[in-house]
Amino acid sequence: MFLQHMMGVLYHPKREWRSIRNEHYSTAHVFLAQISILAAIPAVSLFIGTTQVGWSVTGGDFVTLSIASALPAAIAFYVAMWVAVGIIAYSIHWMEKTYGGNVGFDECMVLTTFTATPLFVAGLAGLYPMLWFNVIVGMIALAYSVYLLYSGVPEIMQIPEERAFFFATSILTVGLVVLVGLLATTVILWGTFVPLSYVGG
Repeated sequence: MFLQHMMGVLYHPKREWRSIRNEHYSTAHVFLAQISILAAIPAVSLFIGTTQVGWSVTGGDFVTLSIASALPAAIAFYVAMWVAVGIIAYSIHWMEKTYGGNVGFDECMVLTTFTATPLFVAGLAGLYPMLWFNVIVGMIALAYSVYLLYSGVPEIMQIPEERAFFFATSILTVGLVVLVGLLATTVILWGTFVPLSYVGG
């Protein structure tokens, strides 16, 4: 059923949000049944792409990473995505009463996870880690995630649409801050604790 909802929010989100609202998924279930799989998509894809295909900015002069350096980087990225989802869900739960929401943390986690699903799935682009290609795919996925957020907040958080718009905007702001923080942390880790080792070009 959970996988069906994942596909449903991609194809007919408004109807699927109502169906999701009528079911209850615990935070533990969301992490184990969905986040554990979704977060692995970009981590594994980038690991394969950077070690087997190579990284490129323009499509030429591909540079590959050694498996020894790419593996800890992929694991760190995987863990960071778990943390990012948790932070956003906590922020939603913390802000909800300001906008008239009165649901539990479980619903906040569900909203965060399903909203982020397009971004996780877009991680498949990491199998071909060329900068412009990944940016285009990422922007398309981000746009659809924003659409899912604005359509999902009134349904999952059970608040009027006029308040839901402002609430979704606040969530979007938090999400973008977390995304920038995740990217900055990744760069810091690459340069210090998990240095990358290039093996060819």
